[in-house]
Amino acid sequence: MECHLCRLPDNTALKQQKLPTHRLHFSAKKILFIFFATGIFCLCMGIILLLSAKSTQEIEINYTKICANCAKVRENAFNFDKECTCSIPFSLTKKMKGNVYMYYKLYGFYQNLYRYVRSRSNRQLVGKDVKAVNSCAPFKMFHNETPIVPCGAIANSIFNDTIILSYNVNSSLQIPVPMLKTGLTWWTDAYVKFQNPKADNLANAFEGTTKPPYWQKPIYELDKEDPGNNGFLNDDFIVWMRTAAFPTFKKLYRHLNRTQHFTAGLPAGNYSFNITYNFPVTRFYGKKSVVLCTTTWSGGSSLYIGLAYTVTGAITWLAAFSMMAIHMGLKNKKMPIIHQSNEALKEKAENRNGQ
Repeated sequence: MECHLCRLPDNTALKQQKLPTHRLHFSAKKILFIFFATGIFCLCMGIILLLSAKSTQEIEINYTKICANCAKVRENAFNFDKECTCSIPFSLTKKMKGNVYMYYKLYGFYQNLYRYVRSRSNRQLVGKDVKAVNSCAPFKMFHNETPIVPCGAIANSIFNDTIILSYNVNSSLQIPVPMLKTGLTWWTDAYVKFQNPKADNLANAFEGTTKPPYWQKPIYELDKEDPGNNGFLNDDFIVWMRTAAFPTFKKLYRHLNRTQHFTAGLPAGNYSFNITYNFPVTRFYGKKSVVLCTTTWSGGSSLYIGLAYTVTGAITWLAAFSMMAIHMGLKNKKMPIIHQSNEALKEKAENRNGQ
C-alpha cells in the first residue's frame, strides 16, 4: 500500500491537471480582421522594401569577353607565371552617394556541390593543427606528401583577380580610388571560424607545408603590409570560403574609403577598372563581372524580400476575401431556415393558445 502511494504524482495544480484553462474561440469577424490586417502589413512592407531597393545605384561590367586575350593566356597552364592585365573604361552619369561597395560576380560557378563544400579542414582554419588535411580530398597533399595549407577544393579555387578602380580627374590626370580591403567579413567568421596559429612569425607557423596548386603565393604572404589581414585572417580568403548557394553569385571585394575627392561617394565622371586577370572561367563556360553599388537601410538592390512580402500580402488578402465570401454565403443560406423555423414556432404557439 505504501509503495502504491509513493508512485502517486505530487498534489500540485500542475501534476493533478487543475490549472485554469482557456479555450480560444474566434468569431468570423476576428479571423477576417486578422487576415486583412496581416495582408495590409505585408503589402505595405513589400512596397516600402521594393522602393528602397529601387533607390540603390548599381553598375555591372562583364569583363569576360573584354579581357578575352587574357582568358586565352590563362587557359594555357604553362603561362601560370605570366601576368596579364586589361583596362575597362566606363563613365558614371550620376553621382553614387554614400558608401559604395565593389563586388566580383561569377556566373555558372557551382560552389554548392556536396564534395566541394566538404573539401575543407575546419581544424586547420581555426589554427589548431595546420597539418590536419584528412577531409580535404582531393587537395590534401602535394606530390612529395607535404600538407597543403589551406587545403581543400574551396581554398584551391579562390578568386584571385586583382581589380583597381581609377578616376579620371581630367584628360591628363588619373588617380586610384581609395578602397578598403578589410571589414568585409562577418564577425563570426573573422573572430570564431578563422584564426591563425599562435606564433611570433607566421611563416614559421606554416613551416613544413606548401601552398595550394593554383595559388601564386603561400597563405602567409596574402598581405605582408597588414599582419591583421594575413594568413587565415585575410578578408578576401574568408569571404571566398563562405560558399554560395546558387551558381550565380557576387561577393564583396572592396568598399570605398571616403577621403579626398570621395568624401561624399563616387562623383560623376570617367573611370576605369584595371584588372590583373588570374581567375579562368572560359573552361566551364562561366562569366565574371565587377559590380559597383550603393546600399540603403534595407540592404542592397535585391528585390527578393520586397517581392516576398508583396506576394504574401496579396495571397493573404485573397484568402480573406474568399473566406468572407464563403461566410456571407453560408449566412444567407441560414437566414431562410431561421425565418421558417420562427414561423413554425409561431404557428405552434397559436395552435396551443387556440386549444
